Amino acid sequence: MNSPTACQVTMTPQREWALLLILAGIQFTHILDFMIMMPLGPQLTQAFAISDAKFGLLVSAYTFAAGASGLLASLYIDRFERRRLLLILYVLFTVATLACGLAPTYETLMSARIAAGLFGGILSAMIQTIVADVVPFARRGKAMGVIMTSFSVSTVMGVPLGLYVAANSDWHTPFFGIAGISFVLAVAGWYVIPTLQGHLHARGETGPLQGIAQVLRDSNHLRAFLFSFCMIFAGFSIIPYITIYMQINAGLTPSDIPVIYLAGGAATLFSAQIIGKLSDRIGKLKMLQIIAGVAVLPMALITVTAGLSMTVILVITTFFFVFVSGRMIPGMALVSAAGNPKNRGTFMTLNSSMQSAAMGLAALVGGMVISRNAEGLIENFWICSVIAISFNLTALLIAKRLKVYQ
Repeated sequence: MNSPTACQVTMTPQREWALLLILAGIQFTHILDFMIMMPLGPQLTQAFAISDAKFGLLVSAYTFAAGASGLLASLYIDRFERRRLLLILYVLFTVATLACGLAPTYETLMSARIAAGLFGGILSAMIQTIVADVVPFARRGKAMGVIMTSFSVSTVMGVPLGLYVAANSDWHTPFFGIAGISFVLAVAGWYVIPTLQGHLHARGETGPLQGIAQVLRDSNHLRAFLFSFCMIFAGFSIIPYITIYMQINAGLTPSDIPVIYLAGGAATLFSAQIIGKLSDRIGKLKMLQIIAGVAVLPMALITVTAGLSMTVILVITTFFFVFVSGRMIPGMALVSAAGNPKNRGTFMTLNSSMQSAAMGLAALVGGMVISRNAEGLIENFWICSVIAISFNLTALLIAKRLKVYQ
């Protein structure tokens, strides 16, 4: 362990809690902005008279733009004061989300989605960087629990919320709602988030390309990138295909699907806090080993639920969401501490791009693995479990070799 960094600032417990709530809110809105798109497919394809393939481009445009912005941001993210940069990017994201709701054509909506991805894509990296700068490592598990709660809830609630909006309103409404909440959070963030510029003094006069080179020359950083890749790949080998498998093979109705996600979201809301506190109490690595080890079971079961009752399926899916998302709490606490403080922003941004790449590649591999038989049922979904478990266990092996800064 190294000594505390010059980047950390001292905050009262009340101010720190307010900061975490604001950062969690920012995380919630930009993840929800991505997740809400998928259930709006029927309305958007009808409204713009587009094919399913063109709608798929709308969804993936955000991810591709986010990945590109992460690579671009790695050139400048450690050259600016944290609070100002975060809030500027968040305001631009808010404007882009508002533009999505106002878009009159498919082309303008596509442009707005790309803009939202460009500005929103690095918010997670910025949030985790600020948490690492402000919250000491001894309490960072609990802090990451708060942040990852918003990530988990927005991920699992995006689908049912989108389905509800699609049934009771039109596709414009969620974008207006997210933009409104984001504006309020941006104003609150200006007063709550502290000025953070300790990294500027530690960094010196290093140029942008030199900063990236320093990050990539550090073997500990490379191990952390590989760890993040494996963690995300494990989850997203399965997650994108849960809904379609449950409806086609397990025989659930469209009205059953929101119940699954709402139960998972409610459970993670509580479990994330417990996992975060235990991570600080017994150690991040040990907690990761426990949670990721237990996650193997729901990873294996969720792909073979055909013929089971709704109650059993609900238990399996809830455990899946709790433990698969729960791995990320001690995991990201370790990653946030694995970056050299003077280049932490660059490191976290590149890590975010690595996670985006893992998300896309995992979904692509999963799509190549599964197939339909003559009856139209999904086949080989169990292979996705094997892939997920393999990457999950590989991540655990890498985690043991991560060096942690305070």
